[in-house]
Amino acid sequence: MKKNQITILVVLIILIAVVGIGAAIRNGRTGSSAGTAGYKAQLAEPKKGDTVAEIVVKDFGSIHVKFFEKEAPKAVENFTTHATKGYFNGLIFHRVIDNFMIQGGDPTGTGTGGESIWGGAFKDEFSDNLQPYRGALCMANSGADTNGSQFFIVQDKDTYDKATLDSLAQQTGVTLSEDAIEGYSKVGGTPWLYRAHTVFGQVYDGMDVVDSIAATKTGENDKPVTDVAIEKIIVSKYGE
Repeated sequence: MKKNQITILVVLIILIAVVGIGAAIRNGRTGSSAGTAGYKAQLAEPKKGDTVAEIVVKDFGSIHVKFFEKEAPKAVENFTTHATKGYFNGLIFHRVIDNFMIQGGDPTGTGTGGESIWGGAFKDEFSDNLQPYRGALCMANSGADTNGSQFFIVQDKDTYDKATLDSLAQQTGVTLSEDAIEGYSKVGGTPWLYRAHTVFGQVYDGMDVVDSIAATKTGENDKPVTDVAIEKIIVSKYGE
């Protein structure tokens, strides 16, 4: 191959690479799978064989959640292992704020206890594929990489327009993809918690139960006046 032909080939390769990178950036990613799933996938019904769990809440009913094992493997393993061993049985939702979230998983019921299945805290697992939309199952924490056993379910019904989300992005420095913006405009949620708490699951049935718990009368520290207790959590494979 002649020198001038080699030069032309190199230029073409560079141009193709630049176009590819530009397309990836416009889609909110740079070569990873980030942003490819979308809010519809996050909210979709689980597929046969997917790991799911039924959170049975005394006097309220059941909340059914699916998990995102690929994006948040440690958080999913931690929750499902705790659940299978009965760790959550009898624990209360110790913090409940209507139109925000319901929080549980603390054996002390104070919001200061709990531990992971490994004893110490484990690191956050953030994914651009997942957002804290309404119904998202997230790890509660006291700062970066402080995950233990506490979790919360986003109950916020508020939806957000693009201008509001763009303003929030300027304040937080975290830019949302066009898909995420559409998701928050249709589903609602807590966009200010994006990349602050690991999203590792999503409610696919039982949001009416979550809403009922969120409407519970609370007292000091947003703790329900009457205990809202988890009877048990049943982990299984969907459709099997």
